[in-house]
Amino acid sequence: MSEAVFFDTLRHGLWVATMIATPILMAALVTGVAVGLFQALTSIQEMTLTFVPKLAAIVVVYWASMSFMTATLVSFFQGEIVPLIAGF
Repeated sequence: MSEAVFFDTLRHGLWVATMIATPILMAALVTGVAVGLFQALTSIQEMTLTFVPKLAAIVVVYWASMSFMTATLVSFFQGEIVPLIAGF
């Protein structure tokens, strides 16, 4: 395997990882900002108030986007990794 093929596969793998992680990270970001704004407006400084809604949003988004994540990973492995291993 040449260096160009290796680095192209690595670049594509990092892009797939970014695409898979984006929905979960965006849900955590939006929920964190909303809860932080709520805490700033009401002067409530409770630690569980930031943790529980963020965890709930992450679980809901993970459950909703699980098929997208699986399809993306399967297409990456079938299109990039398996041909490299098999030598096609």
